[in-house]
Amino acid sequence: MEEELKSIIETVEKEIASVSTAAEFEQYKARISGPNGSFTGLSKKIATLPVEERPVAGKLINVYKHRLQAIWDQTLERLEAEALAAKIGPAVDGSLESPEIPYGTRHLLTQVREEIVSALRKIGFVVADGPEVETEYFCFDALNTPPDHPARDLQDTYYLKQQEAIGNVSRKEQERYLLRTHTSSVQIRTMLAQQPPIRIIAPGRCFRRDTADATHSANFHQIEALYVDRNVTVKDLKADLDYLFRSLLGPDAETRFRPHYFSYTEPSFEVDLKARHLGKVGSEWMEIMGCGMVDPAVFEEMGYDPEIWTGYAFGLGIERIAMTLYGIDDIRYLYQNDVRLLSQFK
Repeated sequence: MEEELKSIIETVEKEIASVSTAAEFEQYKARISGPNGSFTGLSKKIATLPVEERPVAGKLINVYKHRLQAIWDQTLERLEAEALAAKIGPAVDGSLESPEIPYGTRHLLTQVREEIVSALRKIGFVVADGPEVETEYFCFDALNTPPDHPARDLQDTYYLKQQEAIGNVSRKEQERYLLRTHTSSVQIRTMLAQQPPIRIIAPGRCFRRDTADATHSANFHQIEALYVDRNVTVKDLKADLDYLFRSLLGPDAETRFRPHYFSYTEPSFEVDLKARHLGKVGSEWMEIMGCGMVDPAVFEEMGYDPEIWTGYAFGLGIERIAMTLYGIDDIRYLYQNDVRLLSQFK
C-alpha cells in the first residue's frame, strides 16, 4: 500500500504544475481526492485488510493525506497569486501592505443613545421598536390626545397621502398615515401586544414640522420609557430619573419636577436638571424633558384595569442630552457630517 501511496503523490507533484486555473484545479483534485478519486479508493481498502494491519495502514494513510493536502494548499495559493498578478499587472506589487486608513467612529448621537440605553438596561428596561410611519390611532388617539390638539395640525405634523380603505377594515387601519412625532406609539403597540408588567424603552427617530434653528430640527431622536406594574408611583419615577441623570452626568446631577399638562399622563411634570460640573450650562436649572403617570384613560383603551395597574412614562431628546453633555450650542452641527466636530468624540 505504501508504494501505491508514494506513486500517487509523485504523480500529483509532477502533474499539478500544469494546472493553471481554479476550474482545472478543482477537476484535478476531484480525480485524486474526490469520492471516486484514486487516493480515496486506496483509503477505502483499509476495510479489506486484516484487523491487526488496519492501525498501521490508517496511520500511513494519514501521513500521505497530509502531504496531499499540503500540495493542494500550495497550488491554491499559487493560483490566487497568479490571478491577482493578471489583474493588477507587473507594475504593482500585490504583496505590499495596504496604506494605513484611519478608523471611523460611531456618531455622537449613537454614542449618547447607547449610554442612555445601557444605563436603563441596568434597572430592568428592555429595548422595543416600532415603525416610523404610523397612523393617527397609535400616535394620537390611543394616547388620549383630543382631535383639536395643536400637535395634530397640518403645520405641526407630516401627514402622508390618504390611503383608501379597502374592504372591511378596522378604524385603526382607516386613520391617516403620518411620520411619528414621538416614539410613544411604540408604547401603545407594546401594551396592545402584551399584558403587564412592562418595562420598555423606545429609542428612535421622530419628525415634526419645525423650522431648523439652533434648538429645533424637523428630524430628531427620542428615547421614551414605559413602566407598568402594580403599585408604581411618582416616587419610582423620580428615583429612576435621578439614577439615569447621575449615570449620565455624574453624582452631583439634580432633578426637580414642575407640574405640567400632557394628554397621556396624569399627573404630568416637566423635569428640570442641574449639574454644577457642567459649568455655566449646568449651574442653573434647565428644562430637559417631560414625564408623568400614565393616564387611566390610556390603560382603559389598552384593555388594562387601572384599578390594578399603574405606571409611568417619560421621554427625552437624544440631541438635547448630547448638546448638554458636550457643550454643543447648535443642533444643526449634529447633522452636517463635519469631520472637525465628529472626530472629537471618538
